[in-house]
Amino acid sequence: MYFNRNLSSVEFAYLAGFVLTYAVYIFRTTRFARKLRTTARSLVIKFILRTACFGLLVLALLQPSFGETEGELRALGRDVLVLIDVSRSMNATDVQPSRLEKVKFELSNLLDAFPDDRFGLIVFTSTAHLQCPLTNDHAALRLFIESLTSRVVATPGTALSPALTLALRKINADGRIQSKAIVLLSDGEDFGPADRGVVRALRRAQIPVLALGVGTPEGSVLTDQGKVLHDEAGERVVTRLEPDRLRQLARETNGGYFAVTNRQNEFPALTQRLKRLERRLVDQRKALVAANKYAYFLVGALVLLCLDVLITVRTFRL
Repeated sequence: MYFNRNLSSVEFAYLAGFVLTYAVYIFRTTRFARKLRTTARSLVIKFILRTACFGLLVLALLQPSFGETEGELRALGRDVLVLIDVSRSMNATDVQPSRLEKVKFELSNLLDAFPDDRFGLIVFTSTAHLQCPLTNDHAALRLFIESLTSRVVATPGTALSPALTLALRKINADGRIQSKAIVLLSDGEDFGPADRGVVRALRRAQIPVLALGVGTPEGSVLTDQGKVLHDEAGERVVTRLEPDRLRQLARETNGGYFAVTNRQNEFPALTQRLKRLERRLVDQRKALVAANKYAYFLVGALVLLCLDVLITVRTFRL
């Protein structure tokens, strides 16, 4: 036999208080009976009953288990694939400390909110690469996230369609029917051709895209290693948040659009939206588990308590 839980310090304090109070009750009852030159014969019986009842209640509280029974273990969860824009525009500092660093910080909080769900990571510029497959190992995923820079993908530019196509293929790779979602983190700049086919496929598969736009409408001058970048005309390159494409993508996949700017942070709202996504069965198996027998001890304590009520303590006669 073993116990499924331990008593807390508060429970120990309550038990100690009960024992002390009961000891005072016995002492006063016995003393009162002696003064009246009578005996409380039933007091001994009640003491035995109450001690046994108290012991059984404590055992029931500890939830003892012995023997084995066949039980069904069910695991519920979601599959969430995170797509992060790592183009040079994500180095802009209109959101402090930078767009990319802000995204990395908020992703850590997102993982804390979903400890039992599988997450994967795709990084993209004009091309997309699977950085980490869907996994329950959040510690490993954090290492990938912390190591992200705008140099992790060499190709320049930004295109959403390759990232969405890769995400659709990877999130449906196992063929399991379960709750799935794509979290897209980008400043919204999209210089690639629109692929309507992948959007329709996401909608058919009921995979919502939760898009987070990072940046400000005013934008920021783009730098590289501290040097201001200029275009072919010699003008400084300014990168701005472009939310329209992200909003459209979220709307067409029944997802949602959220923004992180220098004045607002809707990442908590994205987290709550993801929590509303129903968790579905991802694993089910039968296993032998220890049988919790607390009910036997609880019933025994109740029987003794009923007997205790029927027995009265008489310390004097009229």
